[in-house]
Parts: sequence; structure tokens; C-alpha cells
Amino acid sequence: MPRHGDGNVSAAPFQEFVLEGFQGSLGTQALLFAVFLALYLGTVLGNLTMIVVITLDARLHSPLYFFLKNLSFLDLCYSSVIAPNALANFFSSSKVITFQGCATQLFFFSLLVTTEGFLLGVMAYDRFMAICSPLRCLNSIVQTSFTFSLPFCSSNHIDHFFCDVPPLLRLACTNTAINKLVMFGICGLIIVSVTLVVLVSYGYITVTILRMQSGAGRHKVFSTCGSHMMAVSLFYGTGFVTYTQPGAVESMEQGKVVSVFYSLVIPMLNPLIYSLRNKDVKEALGRLSQKHTLVRLDKQSNI
Repeated sequence: MPRHGDGNVSAAPFQEFVLEGFQGSLGTQALLFAVFLALYLGTVLGNLTMIVVITLDARLHSPLYFFLKNLSFLDLCYSSVIAPNALANFFSSSKVITFQGCATQLFFFSLLVTTEGFLLGVMAYDRFMAICSPLRCLNSIVQTSFTFSLPFCSSNHIDHFFCDVPPLLRLACTNTAINKLVMFGICGLIIVSVTLVVLVSYGYITVTILRMQSGAGRHKVFSTCGSHMMAVSLFYGTGFVTYTQPGAVESMEQGKVVSVFYSLVIPMLNPLIYSLRNKDVKEALGRLSQKHTLVRLDKQSNI
């Protein structure tokens, strides 16, 4: 480790980082690789299915399904920022990521995750986007620029499976109190503001539902709202644990486990949450399947 003549650690710039990921034997690494691969394949398959079904079925061309299509696109994108590189690193001897690659991964992950957070709020209140659009880019730009302006000199080994703010702050050889304050402040503001909008919106929705005369109508609306609330709770619950609770930067082992949940598990679960509980999507899948079968039989009959 480079040192000045007075004994202080020097801020020698690193050209690359090492993503240490999860520790364990070769068997443990193989098991984790299988879990990550299954989660990522489920994410890709589920979200691509939602995008294709909503795009091809004209009956799903409504504002609600426009938002669901964009949610699937964001889930697919932000999991793809992390999963392929993480999978490659399980059996890699170097596990190296360049300085620029690390900054790029952090920027796009922050941008896509923040966008999804606001989209979940938009789905509860469609005028919310006009207020929160500036915060969406502000978060990714501020987090990336503040983090990568720090001098990294204690080590270039990141105790994580992708480039994120908390593990990077641990490598800095200067006081990171301002960085932690900015991270807690921006993430806290986003989580609190979106949560309030969702709660207020669903308060009005609940009152409206209770006034409905039709029991079938109440059941349908409660089912749709329940799916959305489940997605919001999973997304913001894990975000709170990772970025806004005291000690979030220090507890890396907990952070890695929670990160697997919000970077791979939630993007895989969202299509299941919205499709398995949604009659319209299930009917659209049935129509597309039937159409595909008829086309295939028609081709066979013409041979």
C-alpha cells in the first residue's frame, strides 16, 4: 500500500477493482451460480413474456398495462446490469472490473432502480412523475459522481458481487460522512415521498372501493391493488434495509444477501405477482397460445 514520507496512506488511484462476491468452497460457488442463473433466467423469461403479451394483445393497450410493460422492461434492464457479470465471476480467477466499468455499472443500476421506484409511485398516482422526474436522474448522477470522486487506496477488493455505493465507501481512505449523509438523504427522500404518495392514493382508492355496490368489482380492484402493494412493499422494504438504515455501509454480509433479493429476486417475482393474480393477462396468454397453435396447425395442413 503506497505511503507518504509522513506515514499517511497515499491516495494512489486504482485502475480496476476486484469484486469478491460470496466466499465459500467450489461446491458453494457452484450452488450459488445455479441459484443466480435460475433467478436471472426466470427474470428474463417472465419479463419478456409480459412485454410480448402486452405488446401483441390489443385488449391490454391501456394505461395500467403500459405501466406494467415499462415495469417489466426496467426489471429486465437493471437485473441485466448486474447478473451476467456476477455469473461470470463465480468461476473467474480474477473477478476484475475496470474503474470505468464499475462507475458505469453503478450509474445505470442507480438510474434504473430509481426510475422503477418512481414508476411504482406513478402506478398509484399518475401525476407524481411531473414532481419526481428531476430526482430520478439526480440520484444516479450524485451517487456516482460523489462515490467515484473519493480517493480509493485502502484496497481495490470490493466485498460485493457488483459495484454499489456502500461497499465502495468502505474502500475510501478519507472521511465518507458526507457521502453517507447524501446517500441516506436522497434514498430516504425518495422512499418516504413515494411511500406517502402510494399510501394517500390507496387511502382514496380504499374509500372508493368501500362505496362500490358490486362485490365482483370490489374483488377485482382489491386484487389489482394488492398486487401493486406487494410489489411496492418488496421493492422499498429491501431498499430501506440496504441504503437508509443505520450501519448499512458496515454490514456487508447482510447487504449482499439483501442485494440478491432486490437485484434478482424482485425482478423475477414482479411478472408473477402481476400475471398470476391478473385475469386479463392470463386470458391474453391463452389467446396468444391458441393463436400460435392455430397458425402451427395451418402450416402443417399446407405441407
